[in-house]
Amino acid sequence: MTNPLALIVDDEPDIRELLEITLARMQIDARSADCLEAATAWLRKENFQLCLTDMNLPDGSGITLVQTIQKEYPNLPVAVITAYGSTEAAVASLKAGAFDFVSKPVELARLRDMVNTALRLKPDTNDFPEDSRLLGRSPSVQELKQKISKLSRSQAPVYISGESGTGKELVARLIHELGPRGDKPFVPVNCGAIPSELMESEFFGHKKGSFTGATEDKQGLFQAANEGTLFLDEVADLPLPMQVKLLRAIQEKSVRPVGSPKEIPVNVRIVSATHKDLAAEVAAGRFRQDLFYRINVIQLKVPPLRERGDDILYLAQTFLKRLSRDWGLEEPELNTTARNALRNYSFPGNVRELQNILERALTLCDHGSIQPEHLQLPDNLAHGERRNPAPSASALAENHGGSLEDYLFEIEKGAILKALEETRWNRTMAAKKLGMTFRSLRYRLKKMGLDDGAEDDEK
Repeated sequence: MTNPLALIVDDEPDIRELLEITLARMQIDARSADCLEAATAWLRKENFQLCLTDMNLPDGSGITLVQTIQKEYPNLPVAVITAYGSTEAAVASLKAGAFDFVSKPVELARLRDMVNTALRLKPDTNDFPEDSRLLGRSPSVQELKQKISKLSRSQAPVYISGESGTGKELVARLIHELGPRGDKPFVPVNCGAIPSELMESEFFGHKKGSFTGATEDKQGLFQAANEGTLFLDEVADLPLPMQVKLLRAIQEKSVRPVGSPKEIPVNVRIVSATHKDLAAEVAAGRFRQDLFYRINVIQLKVPPLRERGDDILYLAQTFLKRLSRDWGLEEPELNTTARNALRNYSFPGNVRELQNILERALTLCDHGSIQPEHLQLPDNLAHGERRNPAPSASALAENHGGSLEDYLFEIEKGAILKALEETRWNRTMAAKKLGMTFRSLRYRLKKMGLDDGAEDDEK
């Protein structure tokens, strides 16, 4: 079996020699070039599995080489070597299509991790694997699948935007699973569900005795996700002091557990998401601009269900088939009026809301046919009439007479109370009905002053 072959591009002989020796110890052969022209000549001669290039070359920029490789050798991962602290250059290289970057002076442990990850990449076939989780045939979903495939081949931080219920965590999981870290941990965390006083311990871990109640060493989320992916859901909910610490952990690729004198290196890919407008949060001073640039290297928007056309009925039929099988029932049909009602509904809760609507309809329907009344859609939509476009949140807040934040708080509180009443205040069932974790619901109840101190439903 032949060794993998790497191309090293750097005009400093000492750096080339260091990289050649390091790769040789990893059983990787290397070819070296001191400029873009020489690198291009080597690419024509040999079949490389990896390229390491300096950012500043005598006859041009390493980004130019990245772009050339992206165009002519799309299956070749290329990593860029940047000057220490050059965040802008690193971000620019990732946006141009670089697999990853490493800063000078080169840390050999970090370099080895990056090389091993790159060599685990599979050839890009442009075919998104059949996956029963990401359903849809609309152009917007096909485009989403193509972007997921492309992003899975990079280590660039990805920011996933989209409304609640669109499937942002599923997209994050697919990016992870299809990439070279797919066999390593995927650790999701809801940033809005962690009490602020526990955040540092949750993210970075703590040492025994570091604070009252720390009876043993605890591993943090970064350590749990080592060599894999850390998914920061609702990242906009992080308080500003924690944003500073998170930024440092991402930049330095190391964390310091609470009470520890030493930092621990971590090799983690960051994927984040929120239903909020993160740029607007930055403008309002609620989210740090420097952290925004670090996690928003590549942005991926998940389309809302109402923009997916006939996917609504396709998803409805798929969910009904799955629910009927799981519940041991005969699959019902959607009558024409019910189909029209679903097609014309705006689905503010997106795919998650569609699933809940169909679960309810399957429970209520008789004689193997789902009628409009079984869907229990708001207003006059049970008769298949098209709803007027939903007013913007800002317009609703204006009509409400208070701030947008207060209005959204009342909406959330009302939805939670409704779910609790429908489940006779069984918080475990209510959390499931709302599509959130039990822990997240408990946190929100405490925040709203609705936690009665009763013993938890879930043990």
